[in-house]
Amino acid sequence: MTSLIAVDIGNSNITIGAFDDQELTATWRIATRETRTVDEHTWALRGVLRSKGVEPESFDSAVICSVVPPLTESYLQALKASTNISPLLIGPGVRTGIRIHYDRTQDVGADRIVDAVAAHRLYGGPLIVVDIGTATVFDAVTGNGDYIGGAIAPGIELAADAMFRGTSQLRRVEMTAPDRVIGRSTIASMQSGFIFGFAELIEGMIARFKTELNPDAPEDVTVVATGGLADLMAAQTESFDHVNPELTLIGLRFIHEMNDS
Repeated sequence: MTSLIAVDIGNSNITIGAFDDQELTATWRIATRETRTVDEHTWALRGVLRSKGVEPESFDSAVICSVVPPLTESYLQALKASTNISPLLIGPGVRTGIRIHYDRTQDVGADRIVDAVAAHRLYGGPLIVVDIGTATVFDAVTGNGDYIGGAIAPGIELAADAMFRGTSQLRRVEMTAPDRVIGRSTIASMQSGFIFGFAELIEGMIARFKTELNPDAPEDVTVVATGGLADLMAAQTESFDHVNPELTLIGLRFIHEMNDS
């Protein structure tokens, strides 16, 4: 029996992971669609699980986090209908093992806390988590495991979409690094601006975070990259100590274990 299904509802994708004990045995990624009904979510969930030979009824526990409030309840119902399990929803009252130092703790996205929990458990601290997805999110965690805040910038694809929609002559381009920074075509120029420009943004923010997070020894701060575009940006910067695209799913497993007693 597969022991745990973990679901991370993000703005662009819903990421699903299947764990057999502590091992992440399979992952799936489907597009986030707020307009789907509970029945549609149930059908899609069952379909993607079975695409890798996993039966929805094979799980004995479930955990979910969401940053898309309109979708949370309908997906909870779909997950319950598919697995016959009442999932643990990450939110107020759920033990995380991490202290949150934020002006309004309820304003911190559940995925940011889950990532912080996983990164500190896996890599220690002090550390910076860089989540490169719909937004580019930086989170700071002390050596003691305290979450102390972060920064949020637009994501690469979000910025590219805004440029496409806000200009008359610029078009969508493939998100790959060009051969040189100085582009000799409009496509190469846009790719340079997006890929190399965001690499510089990430490197600059990491340097500032390190100085503020651990001023006496900024070089001792560990940097962990995650998110759908982490591998893309890891090829353009040496600022990451670890790249773990499945960090959120692993964090969901850790938090489920804390609360499964």
